[in-house]
Amino acid sequence: MIHWVYAFVDRPADRFGQACAFWTAVTGTRLSAFRGEDDQFVTLLPEQGDAYVKAQAVGGPGGAHLDFAVNDVAAGARAARDLGATPVFAEDGLEVLRSPGGQVFCVVPWGAERVRPAPPAAPDGSTSRLDQVCLDVPPGVWEAEKTFWPAFTGWSSRPGSRPEFHLVEPPARLPIRILLQRLDSDGPAGAHLDFSCSDLDAIRARHEKQGSVAVSRGPHWIVMRDPAGGTYCLTIRNPETGRLSAP
Repeated sequence: MIHWVYAFVDRPADRFGQACAFWTAVTGTRLSAFRGEDDQFVTLLPEQGDAYVKAQAVGGPGGAHLDFAVNDVAAGARAARDLGATPVFAEDGLEVLRSPGGQVFCVVPWGAERVRPAPPAAPDGSTSRLDQVCLDVPPGVWEAEKTFWPAFTGWSSRPGSRPEFHLVEPPARLPIRILLQRLDSDGPAGAHLDFSCSDLDAIRARHEKQGSVAVSRGPHWIVMRDPAGGTYCLTIRNPETGRLSAP
């Protein structure tokens, strides 16, 4: 059973400080002490509730990944392997795996996290929540990913708002859901982070003040680029429920 989920902001090591400053500002959090041999890990701590966002300095361009917190790491990783995941790395209290479609994720020990933080409110009353990891899936592995993620997590699964979207939704107590997005052409798998926003343009303006720039606009989302060069999306969804709102 998955007891908690962490979303990781993976950003280049040479821009990690910029990334940490930006992501704490837009999520209403503060940084924990840095961890790791090169201070490459940090947790974003909310004012209330349990943390569910972390950041990692990486050698490449970065992206995002998920950590799944369980009671028994070995059993959780074994279940993932039985469903087609491949091992990448293991140490005491951590197993890194790759999904059948190539998405890296981790199985970690549960630290008794229970309380999903409330979405932070801006001075104008608009709210947003980092609540979704979007897995960018090449078409050749689309069916494999649609099968793997609901089976591994035990979460519900349903088609999204467009043919290229598929949702894997956790129980309401958990802070992060998964959106599968089918890409137009084959290539490497990837992942990015999504915010739900009560007012899309108000949140866009707030993020731009922190150094992000708008890249493109879709029917109910805006693609943004943060100061460290990473892309993410703002979406018109209810920050409390995660459900799509009217544009």
